[in-house]
Amino acid sequence: MISVSTELIDKSASVHDIVYDISNVTLRFGGVTSLNDVTLQMRRGEILAIIGPNGAGKTSLFNCLTGVYTPQEGVIKLSGRKGDSASHIVATQGLVKKSRRSQQTHKINHMGVARTYQNIRLFPALTALENVKIAVETRQRSGPISAMLGMPWQRKEERESTEAAYDLLQFVGLTRRANELAGSLAYGEQRRLEIARALGTDPGVLLLDEPAAGTNPAEKQALAELIQKINQDRGVSVLLIEHDMKLVMSIAHRIVVLNFGGKIAEGTPEQIQKDPVVVAAYLGTSTEEAEEVIAEGPLVDGIDLSKPVLDNTSVEDLIEDEMGGKA
Repeated sequence: MISVSTELIDKSASVHDIVYDISNVTLRFGGVTSLNDVTLQMRRGEILAIIGPNGAGKTSLFNCLTGVYTPQEGVIKLSGRKGDSASHIVATQGLVKKSRRSQQTHKINHMGVARTYQNIRLFPALTALENVKIAVETRQRSGPISAMLGMPWQRKEERESTEAAYDLLQFVGLTRRANELAGSLAYGEQRRLEIARALGTDPGVLLLDEPAAGTNPAEKQALAELIQKINQDRGVSVLLIEHDMKLVMSIAHRIVVLNFGGKIAEGTPEQIQKDPVVVAAYLGTSTEEAEEVIAEGPLVDGIDLSKPVLDNTSVEDLIEDEMGGKA
């Protein structure tokens, strides 16, 4: 069972402005609606969790927020770092072409957004240190020509990027693994390394897509503590997709629930656990039956929201089928 430090953030603190302002977002792929009129706000300084059964649209929302997809309807505004003015995230409608997609995701990253993926995307043939340095160096001015010429500022930035990468490895508890190949690390260590690499871009907002997937209870405990450290010690706002409800309920300040592409609930962990609409979505029952379950009392805290009875086909799977595996 996950337990976290009792020295939690005051859940009403440090949320004076808006990071993401998402209004009436709808995303379609042919006849498949992935997101349907989704509206929500993410406040600066908070840990916001997005949950929902399989196929609810969670990853599609992440892809819209990072420029991989652009919705056909709605508006997304971003203020990545404190003091930044809100900017529209704009691209072509629907799936973004690869050339435009890379430009858009790069632009959003420079606006202060970093993310991890459900499937780990490290460079396995590089060391842990080199993986993090790559991210750190994206914020430096030296390019390959400066490196080849050995310019003085390039050598200085090389030292600085190495120091910054070591600091991040220490932050996630991987200092002793600095010179080991990323592909040789244990699974839980690879998860932490991917988070360290994301932090290397100095984000104001960190999007974590299923960071606890495949981890054991001890690794989940360490992950919960790390996410809180990122939020508290580094002042990074965290947007989290996660099926492990014990982890979500222990660290999230607020939770948004999606089902079949639409938002069905929003509130504190305590409110979400007792919301009959949410319980019904996960148990595959009517709201009346869910209310009866909630009324029984002790079962409320024991409802395993991480294992919904509804085995919905993932929207991403439907997209791949419709587009011949090219989504």
